[in-house]
Amino acid sequence: FVNFLKNPQQYQDLGAKIPKGAVLSGPPGTGKTLLAKATAGEADVPFIAVNGSEFLEMFVGVGPARVRDMFAMARKNAPCILFIDEIDAVGRKRGGG
Repeated sequence: FVNFLKNPQQYQDLGAKIPKGAVLSGPPGTGKTLLAKATAGEADVPFIAVNGSEFLEMFVGVGPARVRDMFAMARKNAPCILFIDEIDAVGRKRGGG
């Protein structure tokens, strides 16, 4: 990840398709956040962290507006690492587990 973030042209010159992101998955406490922060630090790119629960709003339209704002910020700061913690909270039904 670090080399790609520092030298994307090197991969483009080889004909590689440039990925838009990666998913870090695993149980709590296994170092996903630490890995993302360390990668951003080593690659010298901005680290933008948000929590998936911030997208769940009781007022219609507020959650989607936050998502749009978040991606606009990431585009403005590209290349960057956009870390969405607890993204699985977005897909849960209200009152469900």
